[in-house]
Amino acid sequence: MSVTKGLEGIVATTSSISSIIDDTLTYAGYDIDDLAENATFEEVIYLLWHRTLPNRGQLAELTKQLAENASLPDEVLEHFKTYPIGKVHPMAALRSAISLLGLYDDEADEMNEEANYRKAIRLQAKIPSIVTAFARVRKGLEPVAPRTDLSFAANFLYMLSGKEPTAIEEEAFNKALVLHADHELNASTFTARVCVATLSDIYSGVTAAIGALKGPLHGGANEAVMKMLTEIGSLENVDLYITNKLDNKEKIMGFGHRVYRKGDPRAKHLKEMSKKLTELTGQPQYYDMSVKIEDLVTSQKNLPPNVDFYSASVYHSLGVDHDLFTPIFAVSRTSGWLAHILEQYENNRLIRPRADYTGPGMQKYVTIEKR
Repeated sequence: MSVTKGLEGIVATTSSISSIIDDTLTYAGYDIDDLAENATFEEVIYLLWHRTLPNRGQLAELTKQLAENASLPDEVLEHFKTYPIGKVHPMAALRSAISLLGLYDDEADEMNEEANYRKAIRLQAKIPSIVTAFARVRKGLEPVAPRTDLSFAANFLYMLSGKEPTAIEEEAFNKALVLHADHELNASTFTARVCVATLSDIYSGVTAAIGALKGPLHGGANEAVMKMLTEIGSLENVDLYITNKLDNKEKIMGFGHRVYRKGDPRAKHLKEMSKKLTELTGQPQYYDMSVKIEDLVTSQKNLPPNVDFYSASVYHSLGVDHDLFTPIFAVSRTSGWLAHILEQYENNRLIRPRADYTGPGMQKYVTIEKR
């Protein structure tokens, strides 16, 4: 058997949800540049789940369904209060809460197409409420109830802070959600498909995906980027910090990508929003540092930034706690996970690859006295 480490370049399935061809990302055939500039996240959810953009009636119905299902069971909210404050990363809390949520869904184990779609609606609607409620409860604050008159993006920011966001804040967050919604067969999406290919339920699939996204080589990269920017502190410190990292062959988070060769097409949109937001919030140093880091790493290592790099300063400028960056990724990527889970159910085959054995040859059991 031939082995490809990390399954790099291996085509594991067919999918009509998203594609990465010649460094161009599309959702159901729509270029990400087109969607980032024009689409709402609600439109993108519909597109990923149905492979077509919604008309006014379809969009209104989806928006209504999401709003009606955004509230959390009291048991989930109370459960947050039992977590050891200060010791639980929000991704661990999210992973546990999604699993817990399945206990309060009467259709959790119903596997027909209609029930699975209804569960997809409920999961997509509730995941922003989970992230924002936990963020507030751990600070001793009461959760903010979702509103039915705000967009998906605006409602998240409202539930997080208790204040209605400005137009530019809503635009920035909507754009971030659109850009992170799906990304072909990435690690967390593959994990979700492997899980539900056993005919496990949607809640198990999304919980498994969150576990994969939690790692710093996947969703955790943007949090690591903000940690780096905080450590650098100011523009004049960039050269020495980055040079030392490169000389010591340390990884610079937010650069390079397994699939893209010429650069992540999503990065430029968040770079633009980073410039606008850091100026508005009086923190232009984060954008200026980011640009200088990009110039250094790109010129010395030929590694362009990926979507995580500028999303860090965008979320920071929106007043989001740094350890919430990856849960926000999950809020968006749930739309893609659910699209892939539903697609897997439609034409399922158990995913069971092989491994090339490299252990010792045939051995014979000996009794414990002779070992």
